[in-house]
Amino acid sequence: MSATTFAGVVASLALSATFLPAAPPAESPSLSGGVQARTSWAEPHECARAVARCDGTLAVPLDWSDPSSERVEVAFTWVPAAGRATGTVLANPGGPLPALPDLPRIQQVLGPALDHQNLLVVDPRGLGKSSPLLCPGLKLTEPDTIAACAARLGPRARFFTADQAAHDMDAVRRALGAGPVTFYGNSYGTAYAQAYAARHPEGLAGAFLDSTMVTSADGYALWPTRSRPDLLGLVCDRSRACRALPGDTRRTYARLVARLRERPDPEAPLVALKGVESVSEPVFGREVNAAATAYLAGDPAPLRRLTRVLAGAPRQPVEGAEWAGYLAYRCGDGGFPFDRDAGPAERLDQLERYLRRERPLAPYTPADLGPDMRAGVEFCVNWPTPRRSPVLPPGTDLPDVPVMVVGGDFDTHTPAEVAAAMRVFPGATFVRVPFGGHSLAWGAGEAGACVRAALRSFVRDLRVPRTRCTAENYRAVGAFPRSLGEVAPVPATKRDGGLGVGRRRVLAAAFATAADAVARRNPYTFVHGRLKDQPGLRGGRVAYQDGAVALDEAVFVPGVAVTGTITLTPEGRATASLGVLAPGARDGRAYRVELTWEAFTADERPALTGAFDGTPFEIPALR
Repeated sequence: MSATTFAGVVASLALSATFLPAAPPAESPSLSGGVQARTSWAEPHECARAVARCDGTLAVPLDWSDPSSERVEVAFTWVPAAGRATGTVLANPGGPLPALPDLPRIQQVLGPALDHQNLLVVDPRGLGKSSPLLCPGLKLTEPDTIAACAARLGPRARFFTADQAAHDMDAVRRALGAGPVTFYGNSYGTAYAQAYAARHPEGLAGAFLDSTMVTSADGYALWPTRSRPDLLGLVCDRSRACRALPGDTRRTYARLVARLRERPDPEAPLVALKGVESVSEPVFGREVNAAATAYLAGDPAPLRRLTRVLAGAPRQPVEGAEWAGYLAYRCGDGGFPFDRDAGPAERLDQLERYLRRERPLAPYTPADLGPDMRAGVEFCVNWPTPRRSPVLPPGTDLPDVPVMVVGGDFDTHTPAEVAAAMRVFPGATFVRVPFGGHSLAWGAGEAGACVRAALRSFVRDLRVPRTRCTAENYRAVGAFPRSLGEVAPVPATKRDGGLGVGRRRVLAAAFATAADAVARRNPYTFVHGRLKDQPGLRGGRVAYQDGAVALDEAVFVPGVAVTGTITLTPEGRATASLGVLAPGARDGRAYRVELTWEAFTADERPALTGAFDGTPFEIPALR
């Protein structure tokens, strides 16, 4: 299988609704910016006296259980608070990848909280500038290169894991003379936070965990390999129109997979359909259920439009010498459906038996998605893990400190899974973010701003704020209309200027066309946000520029062509000026439709105001 295909499969399977982490930056010979300093872990560090950013390294034991073992260097950046410091934030952005390249983003996310908080960011050992593990020629899509990398690195690679990195981080903290820290962990950074809490409870004042890694019963980090058709039901259940679709969402989706298995469609391959299942992409969540129903009813256009956009989506390269450090953590820290002590052949057999027995990919099979099991559905089959190194040792009593945990509906682990797992912290409070995805505080839109505000508030006083955040800003659509007659007219009101049912039906079709186009600019979108133009669902074109959407005879409802411009403010207010060619128009001329609405809301239909051929109207929201 090609690297491009495999990267797409891994993005949807191994990381569920998330993408692979960004590629590790190449090794750099020096740190940039600020003072540069180096010392041993047993001595005070000169950065402790810094009044501005200080970049340093610390020499620490390779094996913390053997202080006489060889030394590795750990790189860090220390940023003293702008004002009087009341504490220190130890931050890790996840991966497991280098942390220091994300320092500017971490500072942006923490914002004004850093006025009175020192900031410490440490590159985990083996990554970035911290004695990086490097394997030239490494390709995660080629198991032989993974095995060769493990052989090249030898037995010392087993010490590049979260338990050892946690000791490194605490050594840096103590060398700087910092008191207990508030650990801000994002994604895989939450695994480091758990490892730190288990091994250095005296060094932890509190923790803010965003998009948490869950550990297994034996304490290893879980990387779920599973399908999530349950999320299709979650978005559909919130929508009156979607609930009106025939059948059960899971059964409909299973029937669609079976249909495409039996009769493959080159414009809707199963591997692309698996990507459409990732409802953290708002357009997919909005349309996948209705598109599945339409396909089974003989209307393939809506589904093919969704799968087509994935064909040009950027793919994360998974090759390069720097990925060796990623493998060391993923495999050394990870819990998988095979034995840690088994060899590659036995592991592969155990993995294949697990997939057949448990069917975590259902309604798919591995064959549906095209991965050759020997090409690395799970990278770690070929990576030896001889040392016991659980992220969270079973039975460990974690410190009773304030811990705020935020998790989204569409994250790798479900809110219920995260909430249950984080009960290991006596002082944990879990906050669900409806329709939220991964790395919430790093996200766009109101949800991202809300989570950042909660993070900043928590860091300041270690109290969980009462603010509740949501990314639920759309409702899943119902049936895609096959004719104007299938479009329900907007309701008659006292403020619709006496528009007849025919014109109210055309108005509804015009709004559906405009709303369909604007949905591709949802602030939480990733895949669709990169589009510059796209064909209309059933004809014409839709073009996107900053703050504007241009429709050129765009057809969403058969027989109704819409031309015009929609302006969209950063706050999501849409204003459209449209010409609508539709059956019944006098002398074949276009109706003139002016429309204003709030584009991204959780309403079934937002409130509409405007004019139809000069006749003003006001249509209340349907909630």
